[in-house]
Amino acid sequence: MKIRRCRITAFMLSAALLLGGCGSTAASGGNSGNNSAGTDVTKDKTKDAADKTKKAPEIEGLTYESTMDLTYATEFDVYYYKDGYKLIDVHEDKQYLIVPKGKEEPENLADDIVVIQQPTENIYMAATASMSLFDAIGGIDKVKFSGLEASGWYVESAKEAMESGAMTFAGKYSEPDYETLVDGDCDLAIESTMILHTPKVQEMIEDLGIPVFVDYSSYESHPLGRTEWIKLYGALLNKEEEADTFFDQQAHVIEELKGFENTEKTVAYFYVSTDGSIVVRKSDDYIPSMIEIAGGRYAFKDLKNPDSNAPSVKLTMEEFYATAVDADYLIYNGTIDGQVNSISELEAKNELFSEFKAVKDGNVWYTGKNLYQATDTVGELIKDMHLMLTDGDASQMTFLEKME
Repeated sequence: MKIRRCRITAFMLSAALLLGGCGSTAASGGNSGNNSAGTDVTKDKTKDAADKTKKAPEIEGLTYESTMDLTYATEFDVYYYKDGYKLIDVHEDKQYLIVPKGKEEPENLADDIVVIQQPTENIYMAATASMSLFDAIGGIDKVKFSGLEASGWYVESAKEAMESGAMTFAGKYSEPDYETLVDGDCDLAIESTMILHTPKVQEMIEDLGIPVFVDYSSYESHPLGRTEWIKLYGALLNKEEEADTFFDQQAHVIEELKGFENTEKTVAYFYVSTDGSIVVRKSDDYIPSMIEIAGGRYAFKDLKNPDSNAPSVKLTMEEFYATAVDADYLIYNGTIDGQVNSISELEAKNELFSEFKAVKDGNVWYTGKNLYQATDTVGELIKDMHLMLTDGDASQMTFLEKME
């Protein structure tokens, strides 16, 4: 789908009127059952049952061949059709038809199906958590435009690409540089769900003839479900084999923890918002699943988001205190609010933290800001949590650090 240059001036004038926006930040929770680590939380059996009855969408002119095999991911499916056509079905959003190089878009295609024409070689990556998955399958060279400056990247390959000029900053997700995208023949914009808070921006990009793909991997309830989105990007770049190989390596981390007896120690994962509220993960999110697999119990056993399917839940300090005051461990999510490096800094946010069991016992940890970009290595955070829960060697941790 090519951009019509004669429309650029009008679109640029419209873009100047758009206000950049940002929405609520995601944060959520996971399984809190009574199973030992590495058992039921390592496999979504409900998904297996559903897959057996799921039918591929019928597309006029295309012949269905197979469906991508998924183990943990529940938020998407990929269907394969004859002659290299693929349909990506993101359950919370849209369907995307990948049209192979040299092939034509099928006639009478439903209007709500987004067409992505291969090869995709000039991608705008505004979903920063997806960059590591591209890196893992050798697809960084397909990303020409970044939603972060070079200094903001913890994915080394992305940082190097920007420093060399192979990748260009094209504005953050809420304020993209439309002219840069047009002049660089951008053929796909990959956005996180944050774009849902700035719908006019998405509309502008689409009006320029650039298809927009929204990544819903943060909605996955299992940590490896989020990592399994690497298979979706493998389909997009025709790198399915590389994606399968990498995913199998990450899945092995969880396999090694099978049979480990749960410590029954409770963990609260959170951060303090600018308005003083506490943002936690809902109980069926991937972070609490990590805690379960690592050998702990998520402190919030049945917490849901009453407003949406988003993974974050906002609590008042009093609500958080009522459940988490007796938690054995606190983990501060430094990827969102910024790192809180010490107990005194935490108590400065709210004096009630001094009454928490974990604070009194010195069992408060925090994540580094690089965690949100490390979608490819969720197994490392599970290892960190396991070491934390079993008083292991903290020097072997990748993402967690202890507050002093």
